[in-house]
Amino acid sequence: MTEPQADSLQLARWTATSGSNVRSRGAVVIASGDHEWRASAEGNGAIDALFRAVDQALAGVLTGHPRLLAYDIHALGEGTDTIGAVTVRIAPPEIGGERGSGEYSGEARGPNIIAASIEAYISALNALLAESHWSGATEAAGNRKGVAVSAGTAREQRADLDDGEPPHDTTAWFES
Repeated sequence: MTEPQADSLQLARWTATSGSNVRSRGAVVIASGDHEWRASAEGNGAIDALFRAVDQALAGVLTGHPRLLAYDIHALGEGTDTIGAVTVRIAPPEIGGERGSGEYSGEARGPNIIAASIEAYISALNALLAESHWSGATEAAGNRKGVAVSAGTAREQRADLDDGEPPHDTTAWFES
């Protein structure tokens, strides 16, 4: 396995909540060099919420949201403790010029398909950002370590199991 480039995106932390009677929420911290981006978002399940959180965090880097073209999970064995292989294929945001074209894939494997899914998504984004026409995109975004990017009003719509229960803050540990 090759070492990640110093300017590539690294998934520093993530968390997700999901259930039958709650909204799915995902929160991420993504680092590159001395930059750090943070966001949380809601989605249709834990993986969608995490992908949306990544998109929200990197919106300034990518000047928009990447387009998910394909998402595949394959078990590499039998039983509940097998390794899952996740492949993600994306296209850049719909913007003009070279930055708006191409397709990029990422793959990750692991026993936790949620973790493998977000790692594959970050891998595909790194493939996109490795193109010469994306050179300097993370630097141009201007974020400095510790500067939070939030999903805005999404924080006010936290998942609740019971209307009588107070909201559960799933992102507070990112603030430390």
